[in-house]
Amino acid sequence: MVVGTAGIHASAVFAQEKQNQNLMNMNAPLLQPWPGPYAGVPPWNLVRVEEFASQFDVALKIAEDEIAAIANQTDPATFENTILAIDNAGQALERLETLFDVHSSNLNIGPIPDIERIVAPKLSAYSDSIIQNEKLFQRIEAVYQGDQMKTLTAAQQRLVDDKYKTFVRRGAKLSPENKAKLSQINMRLARLFTDFNQNVLEDEKRYITWIDDAADLAGLPESTIAAMAGAAVEAGSGDEKAKGKWAVTNTRSSMDPFLTYADNRSLREVVWRNYYSRCDHDDQFDNKGIIREIVGLRLSRAKLLGYPTHAHWRMEPTMAKDPQAAIDLMMKVWPKAVARVGEEVADMQAIADREAAAAGREKITIEPWDYRYYAEKVRKEKYDLDFNEVEPYLQLNKLRDAMMWVAEELWGLRFEPVSGLPVFHPDVKVWEVKDREGSHVGLWYFDPYARTGKRSGAWMSDYRAQQRIPKVVSPIVSNNSNFVKSGDGQAVLISWDDAVTLFHEFGHALHGLLSDVDYKAQAGTRVARDYVEFPSQVLEHWLPTTAVLEKYALHYQTGEPMPAALLQKIRNASQFNQGFGTVEYLASAIVDMKLHTHTGGDIDPDEFERQTLKEIGMPREMVMRHRTPHFSHLFSSDSYSAGYYSYLWSDALTADAAEVFEESAGGYFDPAVAKSLRDNVLSVGDTIDPAESFRRFRGRDVDTWALLRKRGFPTD
Repeated sequence: MVVGTAGIHASAVFAQEKQNQNLMNMNAPLLQPWPGPYAGVPPWNLVRVEEFASQFDVALKIAEDEIAAIANQTDPATFENTILAIDNAGQALERLETLFDVHSSNLNIGPIPDIERIVAPKLSAYSDSIIQNEKLFQRIEAVYQGDQMKTLTAAQQRLVDDKYKTFVRRGAKLSPENKAKLSQINMRLARLFTDFNQNVLEDEKRYITWIDDAADLAGLPESTIAAMAGAAVEAGSGDEKAKGKWAVTNTRSSMDPFLTYADNRSLREVVWRNYYSRCDHDDQFDNKGIIREIVGLRLSRAKLLGYPTHAHWRMEPTMAKDPQAAIDLMMKVWPKAVARVGEEVADMQAIADREAAAAGREKITIEPWDYRYYAEKVRKEKYDLDFNEVEPYLQLNKLRDAMMWVAEELWGLRFEPVSGLPVFHPDVKVWEVKDREGSHVGLWYFDPYARTGKRSGAWMSDYRAQQRIPKVVSPIVSNNSNFVKSGDGQAVLISWDDAVTLFHEFGHALHGLLSDVDYKAQAGTRVARDYVEFPSQVLEHWLPTTAVLEKYALHYQTGEPMPAALLQKIRNASQFNQGFGTVEYLASAIVDMKLHTHTGGDIDPDEFERQTLKEIGMPREMVMRHRTPHFSHLFSSDSYSAGYYSYLWSDALTADAAEVFEESAGGYFDPAVAKSLRDNVLSVGDTIDPAESFRRFRGRDVDTWALLRKRGFPTD
């Protein structure tokens, strides 16, 4: 049913409601309003995977009918009967997509890949049908240009403005012939995105490094060895051959600790090559051909829509506005980061040379699979800091509790575990979030562990966005990670970098939970791509605070808090290895921007990557964080395409914002600054321009030199 469509004739509304309810009642439980407490929760217990495809057909029919009812009204167009009605149409489809998207991300097994290949083009066609509905666009344009616009609130005006410009940007003003071309491009891209993603998942399953000699585990922490044993059992699916072995799975959470600590250099190379060559094996799961076609189609689409490149089209609604602004920021940082890598490599090479001389063996030259390993040796030498000493204090469950405690200290949010709600996997836990007065705020789902069929990395999802109009709806959000379970109920220990990521993703969740807007289209994380990472990156700064680590960084065996001396070492080394971290990220962001501003015809992805990195002076001892054949940010959807720069753009805001806390009397727990962050950033969503949102918090425009100060780079 369409909610908030004042102005549609009552008889038409009644007929549409009745027809849609009949469709939903026809053995389509996943299309119904969610049952249960908290105004409904995702009914994972009702999901029958084999029914997804047929229920999508029903949901699409309902959504199409609802859009048609809005477009075919005879009453004059208003904000309520057009703009708000569009945003609240298709709720049955939205609910179904939420359930399916979680399966495709967290449980991509069995028939899910094939269903996704069927459904993705249909969803693309439906989306285009809305944009290309001339009657619907005429109504939007009438509101945009009409007298009512002057009487709307600032948030409503922004919603109308965004709706109108989005329709234009996506082809509403094209000729019928070009609209048809655009739809063909979009449907083909939807299929290619799905194929790309499925190939990445497949290569992560296929390439596992098996270890059966305990001598090859030398250097690894006990917690990593235990996790590798657990991974072997999981990967072996109960096979007797997996018992007594260890496995390095082809995901970052498994690869990273092995490359950091394993003494066996040849095995480090194997693990490194497996990970960074995903989908680059010239076989059935190779993604280079898919990338070539995606890049070409994106350029064709951009030109069809009147833009010089895909990057210009994608970046128009962002803070940066155009590719050059993003390139300028990246190239401001790039040479300083490369220079720092040179210093880091020199320090590592010196240690490697001394080790070779002491052992009487041939010297080595630092290679990419050596970087993490020797960086740890440099860290210990320069700062007397060994992260093997830190990890026993980093228990996953304790750090999860630490995040909740920070949210309560800063914004009064209390997390209370909830049992009895449906979940999509036994590993998933649920918390109700309440405010200081005990009122319900929302729900938080946590899915922390790696499993077959789960995409790698960490991310936040919103199952339901907050809104007040046309009715009050509380948010439901989730955090998803890929930590490796420990065996026999032991504490799950994570690395410092993984702890930072944990806080980062929780920042996204808080952005959704603290949303306080009228319209769901403007809620929480539904902001400009290069602004959405700002709140999450800010939250990373609470992890190394004394208050958090003294209270929650407890040794998994003794329960003793992290010693003050160890905490000080972490602080002293806070800018260590920033060359590596910045260059591996920026290389990916620059290649992304070069790919999507390229107008010179067909590309060979590998050659384009090599040539671009050569041109910008990529250090030979490093590789991009995400090589193009498995760069899911770019090629599993349009979401981050020509947008990977946004992490740096947001971090410029983050670094400047963090200095507000650092300069305040209460530090990172200053109540006045925390309130300002909530009032001006976390709660406002997209109701105001993000630059204005930041200005209200900071009191001025961003100082990008803060980014260089944060990373310890020279500011001259």
